Amino acid sequence: MSTINHLMVLYSGGTIGMQGSDRGLVPAAGFDARLHERLAAESQRCMPPWRYRELSPPIDSANMNQQHWLAMRDAIVAAVEEDGCDAVLLLHGTDTLAYSAAALGFLLLGLGVPVVLTGAMLPADVPGSDAWDNLFGAVDALARGVAPGVHLYFGGRLLHGARATKLGSTTFGAFAELPRQRHGERAAALPAALDYRRIRQPVSLAVLPLFPGLQAAQLRALLGSGVQGLVLECYGSGTGPSDDAELLEALREARRRGTVLLGISQCPHGHVAFGTYAAGNALSEAGLLGGDGMTREAALGKLFALLGAGLSADETEHWLRQDLCGECADLPGASA
Repeated sequence: MSTINHLMVLYSGGTIGMQGSDRGLVPAAGFDARLHERLAAESQRCMPPWRYRELSPPIDSANMNQQHWLAMRDAIVAAVEEDGCDAVLLLHGTDTLAYSAAALGFLLLGLGVPVVLTGAMLPADVPGSDAWDNLFGAVDALARGVAPGVHLYFGGRLLHGARATKLGSTTFGAFAELPRQRHGERAAALPAALDYRRIRQPVSLAVLPLFPGLQAAQLRALLGSGVQGLVLECYGSGTGPSDDAELLEALREARRRGTVLLGISQCPHGHVAFGTYAAGNALSEAGLLGGDGMTREAALGKLFALLGAGLSADETEHWLRQDLCGECADLPGASA
């Protein structure tokens, strides 16, 4: 870890820069002017040399999609390789902040600089907002030294980008790392196919929680819609309706077609261990790959990065089993 000499502030939109309208809060451009005004008002505030760029148009993060992930990836890489920045602060809406942090963690593997995402629960112009505390708190964390990779700063805490999730819709401490057990095997080396330079394409993905009464016809309709990868949120340690032969056959059919099936736990403190129960073994035998302790955000972002790189289903499954950035293996000194 090292201190930063040239920071890129990248603004994508979100509540932190929103302004009021007759329809409610909407994204607004030109956040750099407000940042300059705040710095002028806080003469004691130190900022490293910084540049500013914003995605156009800025968006409400509720509208986030894969194309936006790719645009943010491109802007971050340009900041490092073209502008010479050695750190990036990405301002982002909170609704999908954890999804973007996880996705970028996989899209920027090997970049070698710290990227910190933050946002706010209230717009920066609102009295009592958490916007400036989060923004300057993230800058201060970077100034003290942050390891290369993607992180999320919120409510006074620096979180792992592929482990964080949003737990609250009003509290300033809305984000946390879920205490999920992780037993994945760390990848020995990063393959060229997953390096940040690898161009990605949009991928058809889906997330589905198991629930009592889920019908095989519903699952088959989803799997038959052209999805290339499915994150199936299982019960507990990876169980599901093992007595529904038709549902299990729908999974087998999809896997034979080349759809990647990844199972994670619905439980905030859960992880997948298919061998614990026969009901879990049935899902595994039907083609579901265990996602260990990955969060929904990490599972979706990792599937996108792998399949979007053009990897085959078998290649994707291989790397899903390998920990790439701390998403499914405990890291020294990291919170669980």
